[in-house]
Amino acid sequence: MMQFIAQNLAPIMFVGLIVFLLFGFPVAFSLGACGLFFAVIGIEMGVLPEALMQALPLRLFGIMQNDTLLAIPFFTLMGLILERSGMAEDLLDTIGQLFGPLRGGLAVAVILVGALLAATTGVVAASVISMGLISLPIMLRYGYDRRLASGAIAASGTLAQIIPPSLVLIVLADQLGRSVGDMYKGAFVPGFILTGMYLLWVVGVAVFRPQLAPALPLEARIYREPSGSSGTPSLLVLAVLCTIVAVFFAQNYPAVVSWIKGSEVLTVATDETVVVSMCVGVLLAFGLAVANKVLHLGLLSRMAERVTFVLIPPLLLIFLVLGTIFLGVATPTEGGAMGALGAFAMAIARRRLNFTLLKQALATTTKLSSFVVFILIGATIFGLTFQGVDGPLWVEHLLTGLPGGQLGFLIVVNILIFVLAFFLDFFELSFIVVPLLAPVAEKLGIDLVWFGVLLAVNMQTSFMHPPFGFALFYLRSVAPDKEYTDKVTRKQIAPVTTMQIYWGAVPFVAIQLLMVALIIAFPGIVSRDKQEVIDLDKVKIELPPDIPFTPGPNPFGPGSDPFGQPSADPSGANTDPAQPGTADPGATPAIPNPPGAELSSEQEEQKRIDELFAPSK
Repeated sequence: MMQFIAQNLAPIMFVGLIVFLLFGFPVAFSLGACGLFFAVIGIEMGVLPEALMQALPLRLFGIMQNDTLLAIPFFTLMGLILERSGMAEDLLDTIGQLFGPLRGGLAVAVILVGALLAATTGVVAASVISMGLISLPIMLRYGYDRRLASGAIAASGTLAQIIPPSLVLIVLADQLGRSVGDMYKGAFVPGFILTGMYLLWVVGVAVFRPQLAPALPLEARIYREPSGSSGTPSLLVLAVLCTIVAVFFAQNYPAVVSWIKGSEVLTVATDETVVVSMCVGVLLAFGLAVANKVLHLGLLSRMAERVTFVLIPPLLLIFLVLGTIFLGVATPTEGGAMGALGAFAMAIARRRLNFTLLKQALATTTKLSSFVVFILIGATIFGLTFQGVDGPLWVEHLLTGLPGGQLGFLIVVNILIFVLAFFLDFFELSFIVVPLLAPVAEKLGIDLVWFGVLLAVNMQTSFMHPPFGFALFYLRSVAPDKEYTDKVTRKQIAPVTTMQIYWGAVPFVAIQLLMVALIIAFPGIVSRDKQEVIDLDKVKIELPPDIPFTPGPNPFGPGSDPFGQPSADPSGANTDPAQPGTADPGATPAIPNPPGAELSSEQEEQKRIDELFAPSK
């Protein structure tokens, strides 16, 4: 029995962790307790060397010295300041008025605002609660289906998990040993493809089931011109003009860089060109809107001005944070610090920053950061013991033996993550499961940046699938659970049931799983820098061709061999510095080559070496 336990301590330890979690203990303390408990058992049974536990303090101090994790409180504080300063409310109001006249327009606005909030806050709870409080009553007021409304709000909130600056991408980069900037670049395109798929679903519902997503009535459209028109043509003209200018600037950006540097630059990195060109287009739109308002030109409609003044500040903040990270100007930690400072500036400009808001944001940031650090400490204790009992080797043998190679491994891993997401959130999955999967994925030749983005898309389902999805809990906490009277229409509004929230989430979970399948089928969706692989077996070291001889003193001493062997001078005297002035009586005097005589191959090679090592004047 004892021999069986000693040989299978790794799987027993993993099952023990599941038992700890099923008893309802906090994840951080379950990890730490399980690690210490099985460490004692392993030491007593002679499976685990006692000296291994001496590395534990160094690992814990390593967590405190990890600069990458500093990005988590910075981005969290930035998101909370923006959310509590009313940015989400302004965005939902403006985008809702812009798309409201269309069927499904409010749901489209919710998804677009969710993508913008994801790119500025990176916090799921803040996005879902904000949009649930602001947009859900409006959608219910004008007859939206409760399942469609709740599903759109919950799904758009989970975009904060995949669109940079996502907290889960920071944690995954740390656990996979990859750059946060590379993870952000890799997740950029999949995040917006997923947003597009959400929009396609909403538009499809609005087209084929229009009664589920009606348009805003005329009396609800508040941003209208004195003539009664919507004012969207001037907004469209402004958008087209700024797009043309941005594209023209992108095509001539190398010339601009050449002018700035004073030397010719032929090519510029694509991501740098895109970020700078978008900044130019956005700043042009903002400048035109300011000039129109200050000079009373009357060129832009109320809708165009409203959209410009509400959208430009968060877009500039996105460029400030993500642009500097993509361009390599700032690390993710520095980008998060700039983002937090920018959020404070925006809140001050809106005159919505007060001590109460600041206190709430700092308290929530401290709680979340402490939560992450405690889980990481527990995971470090568990991981150290698990490695000591050869747990990674057990996992590797378990997963590399799967049929199908890489594809079989990816299918099994994604099913495992999907099932575990019913019970664990993304922090727990990142700290417990990912460190076990990463070495196996790397051994199978899978790019870890691509693998991390794939897991991040899959982990979104931990917020969405019933009955344990956290986004559904957040929405349930703010959705009306009793019948109430609408303040505007004075009509009785029926409550939103829990089952309606669950059924509303199902189509969006299916879309998330479809996105996982697309990334596996088309790996190029995840953009990543191509690194040149050098085959050391094919490396050749070639000496340069004939080098002109430059006379100079021998650095190894007169008459000596550059490889440390004393050489004989033409007279036969020994030049070894250990025996100066003596000659070996049995040595044969060296005979110099007569003028014009050809050198042997060995002498020719020696001459080339001497010339190679000879210092130039």
